[in-house]
Amino acid sequence: MPEHMDLGKRALDMKTFFDRKADGYDDVHLSFMETKRTLTDGLPDGVSRVLDLGGGTGLELFPLFARFPDAAVTVIDVSPNMLDALMQRPFADHIRTVCGDFFAVEFGGPYDAVISTSALHHFEPDDKRTLYRRIYDCLAPGGLFLNSDKISDNRQAEADAFTFYRAHKDSGKYAHLDTPLAPSTEVELLEDAGFRRITVTLTDRDNYRLFRGEK
Repeated sequence: MPEHMDLGKRALDMKTFFDRKADGYDDVHLSFMETKRTLTDGLPDGVSRVLDLGGGTGLELFPLFARFPDAAVTVIDVSPNMLDALMQRPFADHIRTVCGDFFAVEFGGPYDAVISTSALHHFEPDDKRTLYRRIYDCLAPGGLFLNSDKISDNRQAEADAFTFYRAHKDSGKYAHLDTPLAPSTEVELLEDAGFRRITVTLTDRDNYRLFRGEK
């Protein structure tokens, strides 16, 4: 049986990587704004309490606050440097930050919506199932989870990504390795967590999908 992923080590690796990348993060991710905007587009009117997982510098929150200017948003991110950059945004007085990894910190709630983009493609299916159940539990009845994230083309490509990760994670050759899941795996995990009315939508990027589920 393959070695199971060490979540604590992976969180530390991501903290180190994103702390170093914080200053230039916007330069890279401004090209993802259409993908990030799909999160806000998928929300119903009246949203006021939002949890953003892996919010980083908060680029996806510009369209959200343009539509919901009075929203209260909790942002959880493993990188303190990214959160420092977030708190320089004009909507910072509507933000509460929590620095830590998604498996260790309290989510709070209940929330009308949980959103995430480009942040959750780092975990094995069993761990992601646990995470999705945590997300489900922190939502209010009828609340929504929207995740715009990188995918693998199919389950074989998904397995290959994990094989490559395990072979190279300690080699020092790569600063960062992704392990995205196939869309069918994502849907299965969302269903296992209790979500219903799950949809999978294309984005402006071929290797991204928007997953939306309702509690």
